[in-house]
Amino acid sequence: MFVVLKRKQILRALIAVVVFVACVVCLTYADVSRTVFAKSARKVPVYRVDVGEEKVVAISFDAAWGADKTRKIVELLRERDVKATFFLVGFWVDAYKEEVAFLADSGMEIGNHSKSHLHMSTIGPEQIKEEVEYVNAAVRNLTGVTPRVFRAPFGEYDDRLISAVESAGMIAVQWDVDSLDWKGISGEEIARRVVGKVTNGSVILCHNNSDHILDALPTILDELIAKGYRFVTMSELIYTEDYTIDAQGVQRKNQKES
Repeated sequence: MFVVLKRKQILRALIAVVVFVACVVCLTYADVSRTVFAKSARKVPVYRVDVGEEKVVAISFDAAWGADKTRKIVELLRERDVKATFFLVGFWVDAYKEEVAFLADSGMEIGNHSKSHLHMSTIGPEQIKEEVEYVNAAVRNLTGVTPRVFRAPFGEYDDRLISAVESAGMIAVQWDVDSLDWKGISGEEIARRVVGKVTNGSVILCHNNSDHILDALPTILDELIAKGYRFVTMSELIYTEDYTIDAQGVQRKNQKES
């Protein structure tokens, strides 16, 4: 009898130890998980804006090489009373100063697309800062206006880049609708891709000197306008304060507590 009781006591003690160890492991894992998640949560630029039921979109044009089609693009936009955002690279600004002034005078927004169109994650903090600030200064000198939005070359970004952009008083943006005009596809294919993918709050990516952008643009604009969409600049589309950006890059206005 004594032996049986002793064995039961030992068994209970062992079970208690196992449960205690399991609890400690679980709590430790939870703490580590929270710490790792907090450290690994990365900054994300704006890909799309949650605008609810409002049918509003932003169309944008990256300008890095060539300017032959820029004025015709603006003409097509202005014929339809559409505003767009042109993301300019620094060496494009230097090469086409008259075009920069023309864009501003035409009511288009000018965004920052870096000085040299580098893979920004491969350079150091000081060079990142120079890449961002150079374009801001160059555009400000030509137009009197400092860019408010930044788009990373190649769509590549990391926390250092977004932090540098935020430090410069700007918001980093990407896109959720890629026209793929840079691939040389036909104007019809470009238009079909864009019109088929746009939703409320979309950001459309085009390029100012792609092969068939002038063929595609009238169809994109006319069909989206016919669907009830209104075009605004990037700065008009995004929220500049009191917002959150989820892991998919959807920017939402924070709900005010009643």
